[in-house]
Amino acid sequence: MKYKLLVLDVDGTLLNDAKEITKRTLSALLKIQQMGVRVVLASGRPSYGLMKVARTLELGNYGGFILSYNGCQIINAQNGEILFERRINPEMLPYLEKKARKNGFALFTYHDNLILTNNSDDEHVLDEAELNDLVVIEEEEFSTAIDFAPCKCMLVSDDEAALVALEEHWKKRLSGVLDVFRSEPFFLEVVPCSVDKANTLGALLEHLGVKREEVMAIGDGTCDVAMLQLAGMGVAMGQAPDSVKACADYITASNEEDGVAAAVEKMILAEVRIGDVPLDQLNAQARHALMGNLGIQYTYADQDRVEATMPVDHRTRQPFGILHGGATLALAETVAGLGSMILCQPDEMVVGMQVSGNHISSALEGDTVRAVGTIVHKGRSSHVWNVDVFTSTNKLVSTVRVVNSVMKKR
Repeated sequence: MKYKLLVLDVDGTLLNDAKEITKRTLSALLKIQQMGVRVVLASGRPSYGLMKVARTLELGNYGGFILSYNGCQIINAQNGEILFERRINPEMLPYLEKKARKNGFALFTYHDNLILTNNSDDEHVLDEAELNDLVVIEEEEFSTAIDFAPCKCMLVSDDEAALVALEEHWKKRLSGVLDVFRSEPFFLEVVPCSVDKANTLGALLEHLGVKREEVMAIGDGTCDVAMLQLAGMGVAMGQAPDSVKACADYITASNEEDGVAAAVEKMILAEVRIGDVPLDQLNAQARHALMGNLGIQYTYADQDRVEATMPVDHRTRQPFGILHGGATLALAETVAGLGSMILCQPDEMVVGMQVSGNHISSALEGDTVRAVGTIVHKGRSSHVWNVDVFTSTNKLVSTVRVVNSVMKKR
């Protein structure tokens, strides 16, 4: 598979204007993760504010990562481990607070699930808290109350000219100490020096042993430009400014038109060949999903046949020591699901519709059963699979019929 890592900006890219992940986009991203492509959320949002999005995409099940605070942190979505981190020296906080007070700006930073601010009534602070599911705490003596090194601080004002003036002043005054940039007309961000999405992504690539040619990145803003240029395939959203589009290798549809899904379908899913399906990665990444919990392992897959094994143990047996029929059906659905996923076109998705099984003989605890799925009907709107389950001595345990519905993504 050409791309091993897909890096996504969140607001204006992954999410539509209603701050939602559409069904088409979700389906495409789950599908490529099932095929072994890891997903990275790269955003200016705080780490806590990305957790809900990461759970929706099931990043924890598929070895994904969160790149938050515009590059100040990298978090392993599976276990919460911080792989990379840069923070502001707390000694700089009194100076930042002094400038905020002098200009009449609100000032805030993040800590776990909190926003700490000198102005809890500011509408932009409140909007930021709501967007990221954070609790607002007002600290009148801001720099005194902050007893930790923050990843970034934000100055807030509707006086854009005043923010621009301070930004230009600080780019000279704080050069080599802190970096500043405006992420919104009303936000001036202050972050550790030389930290951005591209530099931090580079650290992640080194950690994973992934080459830049194996990375596809999608974004819509000026903060994404360096990241798009670092990636082997940089994709700009359809509504991105012309300056961003000029730096990209490809321009997709807007975030209101499933631009992420369209790019993924065209450049990843459409290029997948049967021999590219990485069964070892699928098995490893599904260890926290149902098939992993039942010990199911794929062993073979092509367009007409899929095979998998499952142990008969405490997870899959009945109380008196023989294979549970429900576990057998789960095994059959797992096999048929992968088979239909392979058969689908990039703009299609698969939903299980019906499963029925005949249990013929028993399998005893300690054995490992083998499921062999073969396609019976390959229609435009449905697939029918026959899945036979055998013991290690090739005794037929069950024969299962699985019907999957094939639908166009919307």
